Amino acid sequence: MAAKWIELVTGSLEQKKQYKQYQRRLEALPEPHKTAAKAVQRYLMYAGGVVDGETLVTMNGDLVDLWERAAADGTPVRDIVGENPAEFAEDFARAYTGTQWIDKERARLNKAIDDAERGEPE
Repeated sequence: MAAKWIELVTGSLEQKKQYKQYQRRLEALPEPHKTAAKAVQRYLMYAGGVVDGETLVTMNGDLVDLWERAAADGTPVRDIVGENPAEFAEDFARAYTGTQWIDKERARLNKAIDDAERGEPE
């Protein structure tokens, strides 16, 4: 009973556990993959725009998988992120179709314009 109430307030406890597992896996990566992976993850948290917890957990899991494979194969960091790491991260984020914070604002803007056309105030 208490767990359901806590999840209602804080979000899924299972997702939090998965996220923490992914963080431990990131920390276990060898350098320079560890530093690069953490930098990409940080960028995704700020610029990725994903707010859906399930999508965010999936995206983080896939990111860790990518970096673990790259480290195991000895793939250089630049071979993964290319010459423009921000572009890489943004392309990576676009592969995930979860709800983004901007979706609400797009809907709000569209409604405001529709209301304005009909002569209805906010």
